[in-house]
Amino acid sequence: MVRPSHRLLSTSGCSSVRPRGMAPAELTSSGVKVHQDCISQFQELKLKKQAKFIIYAINNDNTEIIVEKTSSSSDYDEFIAQLPPTECRWAIYDFEFEKEGAGKRNKICFFAWSPDDAKIKQKMIYASSKDALRKSLVGISTEIQGTDFSEVSYETVLEKVDRGSF
Repeated sequence: MVRPSHRLLSTSGCSSVRPRGMAPAELTSSGVKVHQDCISQFQELKLKKQAKFIIYAINNDNTEIIVEKTSSSSDYDEFIAQLPPTECRWAIYDFEFEKEGAGKRNKICFFAWSPDDAKIKQKMIYASSKDALRKSLVGISTEIQGTDFSEVSYETVLEKVDRGSF
């Protein structure tokens, strides 16, 4: 029996092997895959407004991006408190704000949290895995990168989302 080849040729002519049954978009450049629950929880937040924020992490085996926590609390300080000071995370926050003359607005924000005190290896894994998660979450309006808490403060995020809203 002849088996189909799982070798892929890149533009450089080098080949790579993809695990059976794994679509190319499901694997990150680090080999970490996005768990389906990450996408379904995001859809719940985006469409049903059942959650206000989602915290994503890489599992202990460094093989999969998982949902670490969801919350319906609209307290921004509670959301920020969920970002560990010495570990990387990603997060989605449904940011609600008042636009002068236009009323209330909502922007779904993607946070890439990589604190200065995180371990180098963890920063590298999170950086090389970010795009796969980001691309699987369709409907994000603003991306926030943070290395310390001042970069993810309410005022800093408000300034960034307010610039992008009409």
